[in-house]
Amino acid sequence: MVNVSDIRKVQRAEGPATILAIGTANPPYVIEQSVYPDFYFKVTNAEHMTDLKKKFQRICDKTMINKRHFYLTEELLKENPSICDYRGSSIDAREDMMLAEVPRLGKEASLKAIKEWGHPKSKITHMIFCTTSGVSLPGVDYQCAVLLGLDPCVKRYMMYHQGCFAGGTMLRLAKDLAENNKGARVLIVCSEVTAVTFRGPNENDMDSLVGQSLFADGAAAVIVGSDPDMEIEKPLYELVWTSQKMIPNTHDAIGGKLREVGLTFYLNKSVPDIISQNINDALNAAFDPLGISDYNSLFWIAHPGGRAIIDQVEQKLNLKPEKMKATREVLRDNGNMSSACVFFILDLMRKKSLERGLQTTGEGLEWGVLFGFGPGLTIETVVLHSVAI
Repeated sequence: MVNVSDIRKVQRAEGPATILAIGTANPPYVIEQSVYPDFYFKVTNAEHMTDLKKKFQRICDKTMINKRHFYLTEELLKENPSICDYRGSSIDAREDMMLAEVPRLGKEASLKAIKEWGHPKSKITHMIFCTTSGVSLPGVDYQCAVLLGLDPCVKRYMMYHQGCFAGGTMLRLAKDLAENNKGARVLIVCSEVTAVTFRGPNENDMDSLVGQSLFADGAAAVIVGSDPDMEIEKPLYELVWTSQKMIPNTHDAIGGKLREVGLTFYLNKSVPDIISQNINDALNAAFDPLGISDYNSLFWIAHPGGRAIIDQVEQKLNLKPEKMKATREVLRDNGNMSSACVFFILDLMRKKSLERGLQTTGEGLEWGVLFGFGPGLTIETVVLHSVAI
């Protein structure tokens, strides 16, 4: 007689969940941050608001961003003027755009990850899709799976409107799926398009202007699995430990609401302080069991929510400047792409490590940490173990 315990042992993987491939994608339209205020006030017919434009220019100049990628072009905005109006009823136009672009951009990133992975896409057993852009039935996860030609029996999970911490959330879920389903190969897809939040300026809504200066479009795909086939698969990072924490009494620090004008959001100035004040607790919970207390001994994958957050975390922990180098580089070249950002940073770090001839994918270091911050305030923490190159 076979008992349940025996069945469970057979169903589970032996080794830890491991990132096996990464792919990223951006729309082709690029705008330099230095000229973005000119573009923004022109397409929204707000050039007469000269004082507000100067204020927006100062905001953009402080972001540490050089350029951003967008799906929305000047031509698309001219065809859909309601999106440019601060109060325009435009949800239908936005949804039509996003239901086409979000899965398309996700497909582009996924194909890159699948090509690097080396196995046929028929071996993908699970799919987790995340976006803050658009809502539909069936979801954009379904649309992306069809575009990719995945097995109709692939097990799908759809995450809407999680925000910037969701990259960590997806790794946490993928870890559980990979380690508890022997042979599982989980495709993670994050696809973020700012068409849901773009709107014209308003002198009484500085939160919206700050958001217009930061957010950008991008998608990332990651394949996660345990017990790699070393003849074909090339492990990049092992997922050792994960957690999620909601910081009490901070629900009004970051948030958004879907309205007829699109997704409106609010950003409290206290967010960098709140995150920096709580990061030590998250690190202690993650690394005390490993006997690690020197956080400069880690490689860092921190969501680039904005310059102030990076600066304050760095200062709070007395981190060396090079610890946040990859995070700052992704923010500089791409802006804040919400859930996709941490995967862009992981991808950049492993490539730079290889180029520099280092011994591991984590800048030559063994242990690392991935942090995601977002609405809640919610902190996602992932302990990473780098793999020998």
